[in-house]
This record gives sequence, structure tokens and C-alpha cells, in this order.
Amino acid sequence: MTALKTVLWSVFVPGAVTIVVPYLLLSSDVESFPVRPALPRFIGLMPIAVGALLYLWCAWDFTFAGKGTPAPFDPPREMVVRGLYRHVRNPMYVAALLMLTGEAILFQSVMVLAYAAVVFSVFHLWVVLYEEPALRRRFEASYERYCMKVPRWIPRA
Repeated sequence: MTALKTVLWSVFVPGAVTIVVPYLLLSSDVESFPVRPALPRFIGLMPIAVGALLYLWCAWDFTFAGKGTPAPFDPPREMVVRGLYRHVRNPMYVAALLMLTGEAILFQSVMVLAYAAVVFSVFHLWVVLYEEPALRRRFEASYERYCMKVPRWIPRA
């Protein structure tokens, strides 16, 4: 049942953020949609594919290691610190931003790039004002130690 909830959440929420809204933005701009072949545009497919794979990896870890879902109303019951979460605290959001950046490149759309910046701002506020305080209350010292070792957005080299 947890896996089904993860799939449903992933289709509706991240799917809306990374597919539906960019499509609506692009469909309002005849010049950027549909895609005309050009090598620089197709370079945008790489971050889209990588972002999608990273998101799926994170959702898998939330479901099977954390015994929960990416949805805030059904979060993992156990703290997830494996996989991508060993390198960055918010890889699921990073994955979504990679997909949006790839879409901006693919469609050569400043509007989608601006949307990605707005989405990042919303993600950052959500993480700082809601997720991190909730995780500190829930996992206490374990989460504090994790925060000291693992950066929020950009993995250490």
C-alpha cells in the first residue's frame, strides 16, 4: 500500500510541478513549443533523464528503507540516510530542479527557467520553515548529526 501511495503522490505532485506547469507555460509561447531539432536543445534531455532517475531512486528509498512516502501527510517512519541522502539532504528536490532546468534548455525557455527559480525558492522555504523543524522534532539528535555531516542542497566534492 505504501508503494501505491508513493506512485500516486509522484504522479500528481512532482508530475504537476515538472510536467504540467512547464507544459502550460510553454503552450502559451508558440515560439518555444513544439521542439525543433537542434543539438543544444537535446542537451536538455540529459538533466531531465538524470533528474527523473534520481527522483525514482529517492522515492524507492523513502518507500522501502523509510517505510513511508514522499508525501508530507505520510512521511517515512524511519530516517532515510542511505543512497543519495548520504550526499545531500534534499535530493528529491534537486532531482525536480534538474528536470526543470533540462526542460528550460530543451525548449530554450526563459519562462521555464524563471519558473525553476521560483520552484527552488518555494522548496527552500518549505525545507527551512517546515521540513527541517519537523525532522528535528521527530528524529532529534540523529537529525542534528545528519545536518552537520550532509549539506542541504549541493553535495560536497
